[in-house]
Amino acid sequence: MKRTKIIAEIGVNHNGNFEIAKKMVECCKMCEVDVVKFQTFNPSQLASIYAQKAEYQIANTGHNDSQLNMLSKLVLEKNHILKLKEYCESLELEFMSTPFDITSIQLLESINVQTWKIPSGEITNLPYLLEIAKTGKPVIMSTGMSTMEDIENAINVLKNNGSGDITLLHCNTEYPTPYCDVNLNAMKTMREKFKLPIGYSDHTNGIEVPIAAVAMGATVIEKHFTLDKNMEGPDHKASLEPNELKQMVKSIRNIELAIGDGIKRATQSEQKNIAVVRKSIVAKRDIKKGEIFSEENITTKRPGNGISPMKWFDVIGTIAKQDFSEDELIRI
Repeated sequence: MKRTKIIAEIGVNHNGNFEIAKKMVECCKMCEVDVVKFQTFNPSQLASIYAQKAEYQIANTGHNDSQLNMLSKLVLEKNHILKLKEYCESLELEFMSTPFDITSIQLLESINVQTWKIPSGEITNLPYLLEIAKTGKPVIMSTGMSTMEDIENAINVLKNNGSGDITLLHCNTEYPTPYCDVNLNAMKTMREKFKLPIGYSDHTNGIEVPIAAVAMGATVIEKHFTLDKNMEGPDHKASLEPNELKQMVKSIRNIELAIGDGIKRATQSEQKNIAVVRKSIVAKRDIKKGEIFSEENITTKRPGNGISPMKWFDVIGTIAKQDFSEDELIRI
């Protein structure tokens, strides 16, 4: 059975507060995810003073702040990033953090993050991609807002400069994503084109779409997580609360079991029902020894532990070797 890597994206939903971040890690452990992911950035290296907020950020945080000011309130201190990594590992959770600038890549490399998560917004950032590639570590790359050409160009940069294995995440960079824009079939398109493992980073409301993505072959699922959707901050409203995250994980694990190996056969659990729900050839009325079996004196009824109705014409025309009472299983 394949096991989907489930990433709980805390991102910046800790609101820059280390204690909240720690509590969120504990919730992730309770929800049985595989990976806890944060975001690491230097606000002044991520956004200029001219950068505008996205519409969803304005809707969730108001018009008063610039993007730069908003980001400045969401930063974790460097020593807190290391402490969170150690805390995740103590709980047997993989720590991951998306870097948004080269200095942050270097910081995360210094604490030996095992896998890189490239966000959708950096897929066209050549210096960034080169810095990631030269570490030689595995990469999970989101592809929101991208064309197939954008994705191919980024893959080539990574592969040609020493990157480790690459997994692509289909993604839509709108918070929340309208269902009509999800386009899960794009996962198949990317898998066929690039011959790489495919996953899905979800920004829809609810848990249905990531579950469907697993059924369609996603090897990684990433979903934003918050303690409370009503908390102040840009991403809380498009995130799952603990009970929802737990249900998503449980549902994905159920779907993994349900996908199976593709071989059509009677399973162990249903074997006992074969005789109950299938039919056998039985006497339609009382039959005397020596009578010829015909459509007038035999029929098919449950249970299915006698001669299969598929042998109907093997029975028709043969002679009864004994008496049969009505409904008795026919033997020849």
